[in-house]
Amino acid sequence: MDITVLTVEERQSIDEGPWFSKLSAALQQAILLRSTVRRVNDGATLTTRGSPADEWCGVARGAVRVSSVSLSGKQVTLTYAEPGTWFGDIALFDGLPRTHDAHAHGETTLVVVRKGDFRALLAAHPELSEALLHLNCRRLRLMFDALEDLNTRPLAARLARQLLLLARSYGVQEGDELRIGLQLAQEDLAQLLGASRQRVNQELKALERAGVLRVEPTRLVILSRDKLLSATER
Repeated sequence: MDITVLTVEERQSIDEGPWFSKLSAALQQAILLRSTVRRVNDGATLTTRGSPADEWCGVARGAVRVSSVSLSGKQVTLTYAEPGTWFGDIALFDGLPRTHDAHAHGETTLVVVRKGDFRALLAAHPELSEALLHLNCRRLRLMFDALEDLNTRPLAARLARQLLLLARSYGVQEGDELRIGLQLAQEDLAQLLGASRQRVNQELKALERAGVLRVEPTRLVILSRDKLLSATER
């Protein structure tokens, strides 16, 4: 592809991604040369559970909401893939269908590598296999951390930790305030935490009264990162 199709900001998001930035320059270039740029609208379906896996993607702008459907038929958000994040490689490795649904959250730009090109990259660059192995080890560790938090930490501490993660990925500094740029309804935040919207609303109001943050419609503004960090240990 012509990599200039990406805007400067989009290319920067890919280049500075925590995983991609650690690859050799040769492998980075090889991945980009075998990729295409895809721009999709908010809510666009990217993958569905049970569908064949034929793409590996990096997020250059926006976000990707990964979700599942509960036994009652309710869609439940599991995570958001932010700019700089790559996803879709697991199903390309094991050859099994997609395990979750994925939709664009906001106007989203993806760098897409087709399955044939993905396999060609693996064959030509042993570095890629090792890098993806390390990436999936990190994903597994994060999953275990999340399970431990769910079973051992109170909701207030889990909420504070989730807000810090969102601030790290989507924080926009505005003077002394840090605005979380990802537009999330309280129901979305509740799903990430495995809690009810009502309980999350109560905890947000408590943090607001304590001067930790300000709640705006679909946006959260962190007023004191230090206070929020302290709340993760309560």
